[in-house]
Amino acid sequence: EFPEIRVDYFRTVPDIIPPLAYFLSHVHSDHLQGLESIRAPFIYCSYATRELLLKLEKRPHRLNFTKGILEGRVQTYGHLGNLAKPLPLNTPTTIELSPTENVRVTLFDANHCPGAVMFLFEGNGKAVLYTGDLRAESWWCQQLARHPVLLPYTKGLRTIDCIYLDTTFATKKDIFRQFPSKRDGICDLLTQIKEYPGDTVFHFDTWTFGYEDVWIALTTALNCEIHVDRYRGELYNNLGKTYPSGEAAVLGGFQYGNRFQMGRLTQGTYPRIHSCERGTPCPIFEDNRKVVRILPIISRFEDGTEVEEQGAGGGFGDLKQAHELEITDNESVGQLMSICAASIHDAEKLAKVLGMLVAKIPEKGSYNLTLTSNLPITDDMSLRDFVPILAEVAETKARNSYQASLRSSKLPTSQASTSAKNAAKLPEVITFPYSRHSSYEELCQLLALFQPKDVFPCTVDEKSWSLETSMQTLFGAHCSSDVFAHDQAMLRKFPDRHAVVLKRPHEQETSDAASATEASHHSTSESRSVVGGHQSTTLQPLIVQQRMAQAGIAFVDMHSHHNDRVANFADPHSYERVRRNYLAIINYRTSIPRAYSS
Repeated sequence: EFPEIRVDYFRTVPDIIPPLAYFLSHVHSDHLQGLESIRAPFIYCSYATRELLLKLEKRPHRLNFTKGILEGRVQTYGHLGNLAKPLPLNTPTTIELSPTENVRVTLFDANHCPGAVMFLFEGNGKAVLYTGDLRAESWWCQQLARHPVLLPYTKGLRTIDCIYLDTTFATKKDIFRQFPSKRDGICDLLTQIKEYPGDTVFHFDTWTFGYEDVWIALTTALNCEIHVDRYRGELYNNLGKTYPSGEAAVLGGFQYGNRFQMGRLTQGTYPRIHSCERGTPCPIFEDNRKVVRILPIISRFEDGTEVEEQGAGGGFGDLKQAHELEITDNESVGQLMSICAASIHDAEKLAKVLGMLVAKIPEKGSYNLTLTSNLPITDDMSLRDFVPILAEVAETKARNSYQASLRSSKLPTSQASTSAKNAAKLPEVITFPYSRHSSYEELCQLLALFQPKDVFPCTVDEKSWSLETSMQTLFGAHCSSDVFAHDQAMLRKFPDRHAVVLKRPHEQETSDAASATEASHHSTSESRSVVGGHQSTTLQPLIVQQRMAQAGIAFVDMHSHHNDRVANFADPHSYERVRRNYLAIINYRTSIPRAYSS
C-alpha cells in the first residue's frame, strides 16, 4: 500500500528500494534492529518514544580472534536526535515524502508501554493501520470506537485496506484465548501483598518497559517510594522533565511554576519496594536479607496453572544495562564454537552452548546475544576466560526454557496460587497476571471494530504454519474480504500445508503454551508492494533474526539430546563434523524478513 515507508525495521533489505521515511512504534529492542546505523531519512515516533530512545544504553561486545579478547563498548542512540521526529498523538499529520508524494499519519496509544503507538496511514485512496505491539483490552477498544479520527472506519463509512496486527498470541488454543485484564492483575497483586507484615521488603523485577502502571499502584497502595538503580531512574526522570504526562509525571516528577515535584522513583532511599537491577549497589542484594519477589505472568487458570512471561513478544532486558555479544558473521560463530569445544569438557554443558550459538547464526548483518548485566564481564577479557560465562548463559537459558514449558503446560505442574494461600508460610515469590500483549479474543474484538479487508501478521512461526493458523481461519469472520495476502504467500511457499501443521519431532511433545510462546520470539513477515496498479505480495530474501531450517536443528537441538548424541560432542572428530554441517546447513535456512514495508 505504501512502499515508500518502513515501520520498526531499520536494516538494509536487498533488492528493496530504501524508504523515504521510517516509523518507530516503541522502544523495545526487538523493534530497534539496525537503528544504530541509520543516518537518513527521518524517523517518526511519539514524544515519549523519542525521549526514551535518546537515553537508552546497551553494552555490546565483539569477538576479536586476532587478539584473543572480548572487546567492549557502550552503544547509545543519542546521535539520532536530529533524525527522530516526534509527532503528537491523536492528530492527523501530513508528512512530505518527496516533492510529489505525501502520506497522512495519525498516532494512537497502544496500551503496551510508555510511548507505544499504533500508526494509521492514509493516502492515495488507501488506509492501513499498523498496530505495533498492543494490548486491546475492552475499555481500550471502546475508546477507539468513539475516537473522532477513527469514526469513519468504525462506523463503516470507510474501510481499512489492511491491519498489520500484533499476532504474538494469535491462536485459538485455550491458554492464549483469554487473559485477565491489567486491572484485575493489579488487584490480584495488591490483594496478595496485603497478607504480608508491614515491614516486608518486595523486589519487582521490571526487566522491560510496560509495567509502569504496576509501579504506580504499588507506590500508592503502600504509600512509599520505589527504589531503582541509576539507569532506570535517569530514564524516567528525564522523561518526566521533557514529556510530563501520564506515568512519566508520577514516576519521574514534573515542573509546575517554580517548583519541581519529585516522582515516586528514588535512588537515595531504601523503601519497601525495589525495582533495582540485580548486581547494582543495594542493601537487599548485599546483606542477603529476605526479600519477596514479585513476578508478572501472562495468565493464570482456575486450577492455579500459570503461563509465564519469559520475555514473550520481545523487549527482554530493555530496562537493564545488559552485556550483549555481537555475533557478526558465520565464521566468527564457528571459531567461537571451536574455542568452546576445546575448553568445555562437560558434554552436557558443551551441547547447550553449541545449541545456543547455532540458534543465533546470523544470515546477514549481526545478531546480539544477551548475556545479562550481573556477570563478571570486563573489557578486553580473554576469550578463554569468557567461555565459562558463555556456558553459564546457556545453562540459564536452558533452565528458563524448561521451566517455562512446565509452567505453561495445561498440567498443574507449576506453583498454583491456591496452594500458596493454603500454605502455612507466605510464599517468597508473588505472581500476578499482567500481559502486555493481546489475547486472541481481544484481537478479534479489535478487528470486529474495524472489519478491514485484510489482516497481515507481524509475528509468524513459519515452521508450524498451516491453514489452522492462517489469517482466514483466525480472523476471517471479522474481515470484509476473504482474500488474505499473507495466506496466499505462505501457500505459494508451502503448497503442501493445506491442513497439516508441520513440526519437528520433539515439538510434537511440547505443550501448546510452549509452542505459542516460542513463536512469539521468532517472528517473520512479508513486504507488500503495489505493482502496475494491482497489489501483489512478494517474498523477500533471507535476513537476520530467523532460525535455521529443520535440517540444521537436528544437529544440536538442546531439547532433543540423547546420551549418545551428547557424548559425541565431546569427541573432537564428531564435533568437527557437526561444525562443518552447521556451516553447510545455513544454505537451507528459509525465512521472511521482519521488515514491515507497507
